[in-house]
This record gives sequence, C-alpha cells and structure tokens, in this order.
Amino acid sequence: MALHPGTTLGPYEILSLIGAGGMGEVYRARDPRLNRDVSIKVLPADRVGDEDRRRRFVQEAHAASALNHPHIITIHEIEAADGNDFIVMEYVRGKSLDAVIPRHGVRLGEVLRIAIPVHLGANDRGASRAASAPWHPSRIPARPPPLRVRS
Repeated sequence: MALHPGTTLGPYEILSLIGAGGMGEVYRARDPRLNRDVSIKVLPADRVGDEDRRRRFVQEAHAASALNHPHIITIHEIEAADGNDFIVMEYVRGKSLDAVIPRHGVRLGEVLRIAIPVHLGANDRGASRAASAPWHPSRIPARPPPLRVRS
C-alpha cells in the first residue's frame, strides 16, 4: 500500500517514505496523540493478501517487541487500519549507514564507533533469537551513539 504525505493510517499522519524492501514499506509519520514522530512499517501492496507473509510480518513485530536494548529500535505497537497491518516503532533521525559510508571506506575510529553498538545490538538480538530481519546497512541509522538498529 503506497501512502502519500498528508494521508492518515489509523491515527497517524504520514509525513514521508523512509524506505522499502521485501517485508514492507517504512514511513515517517506523526502520532498526534503523543505529539511525536514515529516510523510505520506497512506490508507492500502486492503482499497484503498473502497470509504467510502477513503471519511473518506480525511475527516479526512480536519478536522485535520482545527486545529491550539501547541499540535496537523500540516497537510501540502493531495495529490494523483500512485493511492493512502495520508496525509502529521509534523514529530515528538521520541517514542510514549505506548512505553515509563513502566508496573509499571510513577510518578505524569511525568503524568502531559504528560497529561496537551494532555488535552489542546484534548480540542481544541473537541471544534472544527474537528478530529475523536481515542485517543490512540500509537498516542501520548512522548517528552519534547510541546507534539503533531498525527491525
């Protein structure tokens, strides 16, 4: 389901598209009840009728919500509106890691600033066997510590 700025999904006002992939489209949205920005992940339009995909989407939300780590995005809720299931999660400002790493790479200090929090989040995530989303630089916001990993 492609959402456009200014439309609403449940109580949330869509502000912009953050990214899209096989498991969903992620939007920046405004939660008027708590006066904060959130990220919303929605199943792609071509997957809404796929019960297996829908089940995995909900399972991903449940698994990610079981994690509580300073380097992993917080899941606020899973909701349904207008025939669409969606996950509401913490919004993290900034560009993704794949957008900020130059072609020639980065210095060791910068690698460690990014890699250590990612490792800590991955270690906690792996220990819980909770979340199944693959690790990819587009899922890791590059910002000053603490870094968070999108589910």
